[in-house]
Amino acid sequence: MKLQRKNRLRALSLGAVAVSGALALTACGSDDTGKSNEGGSSATAGNSAIKCDDAKGQLQASGSSAQKNAIDAWIKAYSASCKGVQINYNPTGSGAGITAFTQGQTAFAGSDSPLKPEEVTAAKKACNNNAAIDLPMVGGPIAVGYNVPGVDSLTLDAATLAQIFDGKITKWNDEAIAKLNADAKLPSTKIQTFHRSDDSGTTDNFTKYLKAVAPSDWKYEGGKAWQAKGGQSAQGSSGLAQQVKQTEGAISYFELSYAGDGINTVDLKTEAAEPVKASVENATKAIATAKVAGTGKDLSLELNYKPTEEGAYPLTLVTYEIVCEKGNKADTLAATKSFLTYIASEQGQQQLAEAKYAPIPDEIITKVRENIAGLS
Repeated sequence: MKLQRKNRLRALSLGAVAVSGALALTACGSDDTGKSNEGGSSATAGNSAIKCDDAKGQLQASGSSAQKNAIDAWIKAYSASCKGVQINYNPTGSGAGITAFTQGQTAFAGSDSPLKPEEVTAAKKACNNNAAIDLPMVGGPIAVGYNVPGVDSLTLDAATLAQIFDGKITKWNDEAIAKLNADAKLPSTKIQTFHRSDDSGTTDNFTKYLKAVAPSDWKYEGGKAWQAKGGQSAQGSSGLAQQVKQTEGAISYFELSYAGDGINTVDLKTEAAEPVKASVENATKAIATAKVAGTGKDLSLELNYKPTEEGAYPLTLVTYEIVCEKGNKADTLAATKSFLTYIASEQGQQQLAEAKYAPIPDEIITKVRENIAGLS
């Protein structure tokens, strides 16, 4: 699909994207005209990418906490134009979001991993015996945040991470960590690992990375529920980030945007010559190598946890908005299509870089837009 070549250009332009994303947020967040677009066919001049059409009423959605900061930015921009729609997104975690969707409680769900076979079957009931589809909307790095006073730079590889989170490495000055950080003054502080207490797509992707890259050190099956023994737990990405921030010796995993408030993040040792930092640009390089694994209108992706490109950050996730292909409720269909159309638009995707997320590659997001247009 020529993803890699095109996304090199996309990665080089992320600085400009971030600026335009910030401008978009500024323009969308302030509605100086005082005009309302309740049920209108187009948005105000400052929000030309937002088409309200006949959207109105309340739109309930829930799921991935990893995408919450992106969703918040999108809702702010969208609501400034489409004042007849009230969007409520509850970051309950991917597992809870899918459950709410399959029980018919929400118009769509956010999940950091695509539907499992048993979830596909359950979703048919919510879709009036039609299929639910995975639409990738948000990409980004899963950061490994840590709190070790005096250590501002830290490199780890997958094998060492696996041993840390499996309780096999328990001190910060362990030989395996020291070998990867020859210049660091590592203390003998006890390592305190934190994992998600709720079913989480971020956990699913984190453990898939460990299993793919360090299978001899990570023996667990993986999935949305944490399986390793020991460690402490917290609710949601925000809960993990808070625990790392306040606990000396802590280490955990969460979407990069949650590390923005003074949390140091690990550089990952890969096959490349230099360790790779968790950044939007570096995650984009890795996501560009993903392949579409879904069939029909489903666009679930197969992520590559072993990218060979220099500077590609391998620990990434893609968040999907899960929605009925057909059989959507009549009272929420217009709002669902309108909102999803905006977040898949060029302007909507540009907002991601400013919020420390990675836009979905062009070839894939183009298919997403086509599939949203066909929702019924």
